[in-house]
Amino acid sequence: MDAFYVTLHITLVFQFISFGSSTCLFGCSCTDDNLGRSLLCMETSMGEIPVDIPHDFIKIRIEKSHLTELPRGSFSKVPALEFLWLNFNEIALMNMKSLERLANLTELRLQGNKLTSVPWTAFQDTPKLKILDLKHNHLDVLPEHALRYLPALTYLDLSFNQLSVIAKEVFINWPLFQIAEKAWAKEGMVSNVVLGLHDNPWLCDCRLKGFVEFTRAVSPPIILMNSYLMCSGPALKAHKFFHEIQLKSCMRPVTSAPETNITLPLGANATLTCLVKGRPEPTIQWMYSLKIIRGFVASQTNIDEETFSSQLLIPSLHLADRGLYTCTANNFIGNSSVNITVNITSSDSSLPLLPPVPMLSSEKNAYIEIHIAKQTVYGITLEWHAATENPAETWFTIHFGKYDSPKKEMIYIGPGINSYSVSNLLPVTKYEVCVTLKNHPPREGQCIVFVTGSDISEMEQKERLIHIIVIVCAMVLAVPVGMYACTTEARFSCVDRFVDLWRMHRMHDENLQEGARQGTFDSLQATSDEALCKSSMEKPTKRRRSEDKCKGGSAAYLY
Repeated sequence: MDAFYVTLHITLVFQFISFGSSTCLFGCSCTDDNLGRSLLCMETSMGEIPVDIPHDFIKIRIEKSHLTELPRGSFSKVPALEFLWLNFNEIALMNMKSLERLANLTELRLQGNKLTSVPWTAFQDTPKLKILDLKHNHLDVLPEHALRYLPALTYLDLSFNQLSVIAKEVFINWPLFQIAEKAWAKEGMVSNVVLGLHDNPWLCDCRLKGFVEFTRAVSPPIILMNSYLMCSGPALKAHKFFHEIQLKSCMRPVTSAPETNITLPLGANATLTCLVKGRPEPTIQWMYSLKIIRGFVASQTNIDEETFSSQLLIPSLHLADRGLYTCTANNFIGNSSVNITVNITSSDSSLPLLPPVPMLSSEKNAYIEIHIAKQTVYGITLEWHAATENPAETWFTIHFGKYDSPKKEMIYIGPGINSYSVSNLLPVTKYEVCVTLKNHPPREGQCIVFVTGSDISEMEQKERLIHIIVIVCAMVLAVPVGMYACTTEARFSCVDRFVDLWRMHRMHDENLQEGARQGTFDSLQATSDEALCKSSMEKPTKRRRSEDKCKGGSAAYLY
């Protein structure tokens, strides 16, 4: 009888071991130790998070397995999970609910992926998280309240990313920073918090002033992994350490001109000079009535860290070049402008001097240049520049909504502001956005029409990465970040560049076109959205009209 029970016990043990082994994922290994059950998947070809992960794992390590995203509830069936390592994959998207039901998670490592942004609100679902490793990604923004939902964090590594500017409020708003050192010791919390911020391309201008001061003053319980943070720019501060520089507060641009009234003979070359002082370095633009037809070359030089000179060269003056030229400087604090009048004399008395072409009135026909400055996970950021008589008193109106909607949302923007962010865009939707003077209806050239791309992931509709696809000539183009596209309200400034690009595009065969669309994960996808414009391309005559209309192209830049 004893032999029978021994045999039965051995059989049950082997069955249990066999059962445990059968629940391990194919191509992975499973182990049990004093911490609990672990899953290890190294250099597999899974490509996505498995849906059948057993619920009893305490530690999961999936590395070099070609994962590209973390969809909603990626590990929600493993509520006991405490350690999650997903290093060295190709993860570029992280759903804001990707960590739901992971209340016991204490360690998350995402080193060596392709994340350009992180949905920081996702950490509401991980209140016990102590270690967050995000080094060697492509993060370029750290929102002001990024650390709000990380009250238990003791290790944060953001090194080797693309961070250039951080506000000191990121850390001041961190719950751990708000607790005094004595309170930490009294409550028995971990005494030290380690931050890794080195090897990022820090832009050491006035916007980084607060952060630089924070790093200088930081002391235990907060410890920098590497306290020798180095500037990557601007040029005068590149390769200097934070402790070697002094930064000033930001200031609104101030413009001036050595000469504001210039008289030159017909056919002479003219050089208009504009001096600008501002922090950070402002964007300088020249506005004049014939800019659309007769564009001139402008050059810019740095006199010192906060003073800049812009010169507009007008070769061989024509009579039509007479008039007012406005130099406008903008940074995120405000703008400023100075006017320069150009007069022309003629030696031929028989040649009548036509009156100068006036600048467009700020009240009626102000010239407004609009472009898409940036794409974010949930929308776009617009920037515009306007030539008006009184920039410091000029209000604008943003008209935004779905393209076919008769009534657009109207947002009023005060003086000194030249950018606006639009968020919560829906996928596969055609939008129109216009910038006008306050209470004025949109005119041709003041609008951009774009289409958001589709996303095949399982993420919720409003949580998908928005792919901006700008419509050109009744066609949809996939526009990778950094390239340009002409808008439907086209102007002359990009016609040559666009026509060359369009001709090159048609010379390639269909296979090359497909390869270009699928070349990188981050490229924008147009294949699934071209149907949105088919109605405007059905008839050849309509297509020709659209192509003729685009002969006046203007650029919408995506930075």
